[in-house]
Amino acid sequence: MATTETAQTIFSEMREFAGFSPCEQRYIRRSLDVGLGRHDAFRRWARGPHEAASIRTQYVIYQDMKLLRGLLKNESDCVDRAGLDDLETVMGPLLRVTTFDLAQGRLESFSAYRFLYERLLGAEVRPWLPGAFCGAAALPHIRPERRKELLQSISEAAATAPGWSMRAPRFFPEYVELEDAA
Repeated sequence: MATTETAQTIFSEMREFAGFSPCEQRYIRRSLDVGLGRHDAFRRWARGPHEAASIRTQYVIYQDMKLLRGLLKNESDCVDRAGLDDLETVMGPLLRVTTFDLAQGRLESFSAYRFLYERLLGAEVRPWLPGAFCGAAALPHIRPERRKELLQSISEAAATAPGWSMRAPRFFPEYVELEDAA
């Protein structure tokens, strides 16, 4: 039974990923390589000096991911506590990294953002994602026309969820090398 549920979960996540635009899919895979230290992102993803500079900046900005993983793992009850102690500790770095990713212009929706961040930071980040996404999308770092598109991409259900699943994501998309058809 557990194997069937796991397979269904993986297929569901694969279908969700397949629904993203090619640009979003590429950026998610690149970001997972950078954020999880899977591969040399420069060699795999940089198509020129501009993209190499973007990846270099992403490596620097993504240093906050290590801090966030520790905070979220060590304080899994942080959402349930009455105080606002974790607001600055968690939301500050999360907002900074989110703003960087949204400003790159390659994540077109909350769904793609959520998909990426669940894999970068684990299921524990889910309660923080709507606030970080909306906060970053509303900042002046994002062009006004993109702001509107991004903010309209988050559904009412996602923005007002009464609770969040703590089931860990199972599908982590990887770079696929296509062989030459000739």
